[in-house]
Order: sequence, then structure tokens, then C-alpha cells
Amino acid sequence: MIIFRYLGRQIFQVMAAVTVILLVVAMISRFLGYLSQAVAGEITSDILALLMLYRLPEFLLVILPFALFLGILLAYGRMYADNEMTVLSACGLSQRRLLALTLMCSAVVAIVVGLLSLQIAPWGLTRTEQLMNSQDELTEIDLIVAGQFQEFDDGLRTTYAETITGGTAGRQLNKTFVAWRRADSAEGESPLRIIVADTARPVIDEDSGRRFMLLENGYLYDGVPGQAGYLVSRFEQQALLMPEQTRIEEVVREKSMPTTQLWNSPEPESQAELQWRISAILLIPVLGLIAVPLSRVDPRQGRFSKLVPATLLYAVYYVSLQMGMNLLGEGAIPATVGLWWVHILFIAFGLVLLFGLPGRRRRT
Repeated sequence: MIIFRYLGRQIFQVMAAVTVILLVVAMISRFLGYLSQAVAGEITSDILALLMLYRLPEFLLVILPFALFLGILLAYGRMYADNEMTVLSACGLSQRRLLALTLMCSAVVAIVVGLLSLQIAPWGLTRTEQLMNSQDELTEIDLIVAGQFQEFDDGLRTTYAETITGGTAGRQLNKTFVAWRRADSAEGESPLRIIVADTARPVIDEDSGRRFMLLENGYLYDGVPGQAGYLVSRFEQQALLMPEQTRIEEVVREKSMPTTQLWNSPEPESQAELQWRISAILLIPVLGLIAVPLSRVDPRQGRFSKLVPATLLYAVYYVSLQMGMNLLGEGAIPATVGLWWVHILFIAFGLVLLFGLPGRRRRT
């Protein structure tokens, strides 16, 4: 039990450090992507935090198996380099017992990954899709960012607001600039209309349900660019019809479907997603089986000598699972074959690393 706690502490310390580093990199990369969408006016900045929260289980589902794999390699590699494994081996710790203790540590991670894969990650993806689909109900005013010129309606309209006041229920743009042109005329030949107003707010016509931008206390400039004949008029209120938002059909994807629904579905896409979720759990003990013999290093080699080949091996494993998932989803292979052949192949590889080829005595 003392050895188990010691090995577990060594593995989980390294695993936690790797997880934090990879998670920070993944979250920053995804956040920058969402932030660029918010700046472009595609989504509101209010949902950025929720989007990142709902995507967190999906990131952990990808990171945790790789972090465990590196944790075992680096922890055991250090122990081999410092001759700790030599001492433990002299005290009776065989490779089989080391493998058993490692798989016990891996079981803890497998439980967490199982919860993420079968329940939490699909729920997070469902909530993410609901948030993204809800953006089609927002008006142009809801997507405006203060102090930035933003294009809407396929670039035909440019809107700017110096400041924004009020919440989501009563948003108001202050010092507003709106410029737009007709879509059926060439650029430079169509009349360009520019409105400069003190305030702007959204209104909805009760009869038709159409949405308008109501501008107050401003000026309208109407003319053709390059020509001096501009018409300038002052107004107290001017309603500007906003284009209809493109409705996003709510499609239930396999990645966000509950696991029980996937289990009862005979569709190849559903079976592929189900086996992928189960494979995320099976990945943990298989990686533990491979990592134990792969972590053996000579003290003169150093703890990082197996890091590059181990990373390449994990990449081959992961890509093979994705390839099998694609083939299964397309119906190219039956569900009985599915992704299981990939796990069997790497289990056999791990057993060869651990015990050597059948009929050959492994030198010690």
C-alpha cells in the first residue's frame, strides 16, 4: 500500500501539471476563436464565459488520457534514471506488480473519463449548441460592440456606436453611425445612405413581427459617392428595417446525443459515436499497459529520452481511433469490428513491450 501511494503520488503530480498546461493552451486558443466571433458581431460577448464552461469537459476528455500517459512515462522515467526502480525491483517489485499498481492508478482516471465521456461532455455540447443557436434571435443592436465599426447584412451595412447603455432587455446605442447601400447595384454606383443619430434602440412591430432600429435625433445623408448632390435631412425619429436573421435549424448531432439514445440507435453514425465514447475509457488502461515498459530507461539516457517516440505512438493510436470512427460512421466496416481492432492491436503491442515476443526470452 505504501508503494501504491508513492507511485500514485508521482504519477498524479506529473499528470496534474501536464493537464493544467495543456488545458490552459486549449482554453486560450478556443477563447480567442470565440472572441474573434464576438468582435465580428457574430455572437455576443455575454455568452463567452458560458461557452468556455460548457466546452471544458470536452477539452478534459481529450487531455486527460494523454496527460496520464505522459505522467506515467515521466514519473517512472525519473525513477529509473535515479535508480529508484532498481531498488524497488531488488525489494521484490516485479514488472507484473508494477503494471497492476499502475492500472489501479489508471482506474481512477478511467472513472473520471467515463463520467466525462458518457454524460458530462455530451451535456456540455448540447448546451453549447443551444447557446449558439440562440444567437439567431438577437438583433443587430445586440451584437454591436462599442467603439468598433462592424459590418452586417453581408457587408452592405456598417454600424458604429460610441457607447452602449442598458442591459439585454433595453440596450441603447449612443452616438450612432449607420451606413448602407443597395445589394442590387455595383459598389460606387449605388446610392449610399448614412445616418448619424444621438441614440438607437431596437423595436419590434407588433403586427408583422419585423424588427427595426429606431434612431433618434439625427441626420440622414443620401447620395452617390463621388458626386456632390447629397440630400441632407434632419429627423427626430427614423426607423431602419433590419434584415431577417438566418434561422438555424436545430439538428441533434450524435456528439451531443445522450449515451442511452446512442445505445438504442442502429444508425452507423450513432454506433460510431457510442464506440468512440467507450474507447475514451478503454484508452486509459491500454495506455497504462504501454507506458509501463516504455518508461524503462537507462540512467545515462535521462527521463525524457522516450518522450518523443511515446508522443508519436499516442498520436498514431488516437488517429487510428478517429479513422476507425470515420469508417464505422460511413458504414464501411461493421459495428462488430468498429474501433475494437485498434485497441486489440495496441494491447498486443503493449504485451510485446512488457513480455517480449512469444518464444523469445526477454533479457534482464
